[in-house]
Amino acid sequence: MSSTNKNSKKKATKVFPLKGFVVLFMGFVVMASVILWSSLFKAYPVEGEKQLLAIGTGDTYSGFINRLAKEDKVSFPIILKLYQKFIIHDSMKAGVYEVRQGMTIRQVMDMVANSENAQMNRILVIEGTTFKQLIELLKKDDLVTKEVLNLPQDQMLQALNIPFNHPEGLFAPDTYFFAKGETDKKILTDLYNRQMKSLDAAWANRASDLPYKDKYEALIMASIVEKETSLDRELEQVAGVFVRRLKMGMRLQTDPTVIYGMGDNYKGNITRTDLRTPTAYNTYTNSGLPPTPIALPSQKAIEAAMHPDASNNIYFVATGNGGHKFTASLDEHNRAVQDYLSVLKSKKE
Repeated sequence: MSSTNKNSKKKATKVFPLKGFVVLFMGFVVMASVILWSSLFKAYPVEGEKQLLAIGTGDTYSGFINRLAKEDKVSFPIILKLYQKFIIHDSMKAGVYEVRQGMTIRQVMDMVANSENAQMNRILVIEGTTFKQLIELLKKDDLVTKEVLNLPQDQMLQALNIPFNHPEGLFAPDTYFFAKGETDKKILTDLYNRQMKSLDAAWANRASDLPYKDKYEALIMASIVEKETSLDRELEQVAGVFVRRLKMGMRLQTDPTVIYGMGDNYKGNITRTDLRTPTAYNTYTNSGLPPTPIALPSQKAIEAAMHPDASNNIYFVATGNGGHKFTASLDEHNRAVQDYLSVLKSKKE
């Protein structure tokens, strides 16, 4: 074989692998481009020229990305999560952001990592939370200007012109939108005025023959009702049970009041000893209503306290499957308790 043929074969063996490598590399580039376009560089879905995007306290990039993927608005969500982890290195900041037509997913993700980009501040006050939790929420919010949050409780109420000795229950839970930098004083004043408006309206249209001395006692009842059930359909039933107990002179015997009276000593479990330990809020050892509300009740709970159901039920217990079983006699209640314990046992097994 001639030296020329040998050289030709050597060149061929060098050329073909190089071409294959180039083809594979170009294919990889194309595939990577498609993946990046479908995830990071795809336009964020906007209705019209612009729309507002609300990010709540506690919202996460993972949840945000999963929602977009579930709604088929992005592909390859893992790419977005990797981008957040290795490039953004930060969490989403609560607020209301303006998303304009043509912005990419990546641009939106970058935007919501900086609270300075927010147009408005979204504040979510959940029904049934306490005043202490509300204060902690506002303290952690970088978009709230702090004026009264660090004052002693009595001085705070005085600064807010609130004519009550205790703040619990006086502020309406809801989702609010305030300008960036709004003061805590303005925010708390708005929440207080909203709660008083709801309370006044409900008190003016209350049912007859209620066992409350004034609207503040009705607010106390509303807070108990709020803590006892998360189901709207049960609010009036729970209110009815406690209203009838008050009329009968029967102790309310409601665990949430005991827990509230325990304060920081409550670690997630309530014991028989706790139920027997006297505090101002222990409705197992004290008759009547506790001295103040025990949480921030919603407008629905306030309405329920003013319009309890008209049944004869004076007991209720959880079913173990969601909701409660309401009964009028102790025998029925005891059977309902046994049913509840059976459900718990079967779930454990």
